[in-house]
Amino acid sequence: MYTFTKDCLIGIEAIDKEHEQLFKMINDAAKMLNDGQVSVPAVKNVVNHLKDYAAEHFAHEEAYMEKIGDPELARQKKEHASFAAKVAGVDFDSMTDEEAVKELTELVKFLAKWLYHHILGSDIMIGKMISEKPAGAGDNQKKSMFEFTDEYKTDIDFVDDEHKKLFEIIERTYDVINNPFLADKYDSIVSIIAELKDYTELHFKDEENYMEKIGYEGLAAQKLAHESFVERLAEINMEEVDDSQHEYLCELIDFLLGWLKNHILKMDKKIPVK
Repeated sequence: MYTFTKDCLIGIEAIDKEHEQLFKMINDAAKMLNDGQVSVPAVKNVVNHLKDYAAEHFAHEEAYMEKIGDPELARQKKEHASFAAKVAGVDFDSMTDEEAVKELTELVKFLAKWLYHHILGSDIMIGKMISEKPAGAGDNQKKSMFEFTDEYKTDIDFVDDEHKKLFEIIERTYDVINNPFLADKYDSIVSIIAELKDYTELHFKDEENYMEKIGYEGLAAQKLAHESFVERLAEINMEEVDDSQHEYLCELIDFLLGWLKNHILKMDKKIPVK
């Protein structure tokens, strides 16, 4: 069964309730499969119900994001569309009962993983993506934005050191954006993003190894959150960066720094010191 844990709560009551209901529906489908004796009409009913509820939820979520002017709305719409396409893309009418059961089993696994990733990688940032400062902010504003303060310390030395390094890499991205003497920033952007990807994966691996070593119960949720962030980095479109460097990087910095801070405060600070 797929558990809707506290880590999946984004702090917006209506959205949290709908996420919980989506998990319940996926679990109901999983239970039906475990109980056996599943027919094509039963599978179609479950999938159609899930599809309709997901569409209703996505509409509510997008309306909320539009109302608050969330800059991640366009990306969220794309992710929602991919979910809907996956659910709608299976033709159960042409299947036998046995084939329908197999297809639904795979669909349940996909949807559960997708939902975890989407919540921990995207939804968790709804309402938190308002820039902390405008591009070109003064030195004091910049310092406060990128400063690794005691608020973010986990008291696990290597974790704090690696988090601080991630803050520094993101700050260098900011510096590239606002360097008036660098007309074409493409090469520098490519280099920094490559460094960020490599160091992020190294950090997540180190952190997960530590959690596994101490038997931390929150490891599974942490892995899902890490996977979603790595996927986000992998999606960075360098053609978009080249076409609109300043705008793209401003949005990227907002997301990267916002996600990292939120992840540290919401999840990493729960990791025991041993």
